[in-house]
Amino acid sequence: MSHVAVVTGGMGGLGEAICMKLGKMGYKVVATYSPGNTKHNEWLAEMKKQGYEFRAVPVDVTNFESCQQAIAQIAKDVGPVDVLVNNAGITRDTTFRKMDLEAWHAVINTNLDSVFNMTKPVIDTMAERGWGRIINVSSVNGQKGAFGQTNYSAAKAGMHGFTKAAALEYAKKGVTVNTISPGYIGTKMVMAIPKEVLDSKIIPQIPVGRLGKPEEVAGLVAYLCSEEAAFVTGANIAINGGQHMQ
Repeated sequence: MSHVAVVTGGMGGLGEAICMKLGKMGYKVVATYSPGNTKHNEWLAEMKKQGYEFRAVPVDVTNFESCQQAIAQIAKDVGPVDVLVNNAGITRDTTFRKMDLEAWHAVINTNLDSVFNMTKPVIDTMAERGWGRIINVSSVNGQKGAFGQTNYSAAKAGMHGFTKAAALEYAKKGVTVNTISPGYIGTKMVMAIPKEVLDSKIIPQIPVGRLGKPEEVAGLVAYLCSEEAAFVTGANIAINGGQHMQ
C-alpha cells in the first residue's frame, strides 16, 4: 500500500515541486490550499495533464479546528496520513521598528502555529501504526536571521525547536521529525525580486553562484520521507548553496 502524503501550501512553487516528487515515488499526495483560493481545480487539472492524480483540501493552517477537519476528511477519503510536509508560509517583511502586531501575528500564526495545528492530528496515529515522517520546511533566515524579518526568522527558528522536541518524544515509535532550511530557491516569489537586486545583493552571497531549484529541495524532502532515512530524526538540514554553514 502506498503512503499518504500531505503537503501544506502544496500549490506554490516549492510545494508543487514536493508534490510532484512524492507523486513520482508512488505516494498518494494531498495538497492543502487556503479556503479563499479559487484556482485549486485549475491546478489539479494541470497536474492531471502532467500525469499526477493529486487531491486537494481547503484548510486554514492557522486554525486548529480547520486542520482537524481537513485531516479527518483526508483519512476518510484517502487514508491515514503517513507523511506530513509543513510547507505553508508567508512573509510580512519590514524593519522591527515599523512592524505592527498584525504583521507579527500573521507570520507566526501561518508559519509556526500551523506546525502544531497540522502535526497534532496526525502524529499519534502515525505512532500507533509504527511509521511516520514529518518534515518542517524552515529557512536559512531561521538559522542566521535576516534584516526586516524578525517575525519570519523567529517563526522559522521556532519550527526547528518543535522538530527537536517532537523527534525525541516519537523516536522509538517509528516516527521521524526533521527540518529542512532552504536558502534562496528559484520560486515565483523569489523570481519576483528585481533582477538587479538578485544579481547584485543575493546571488553574490551564495557560493555556488546561483539560486537553488525547487526540484533540489523536493529531492531532499523525498529522501527524508523514505525508508532509508529512518535513522535521521531531529535534524536541520541546510540546502542553501553554501550561503550559511553551521
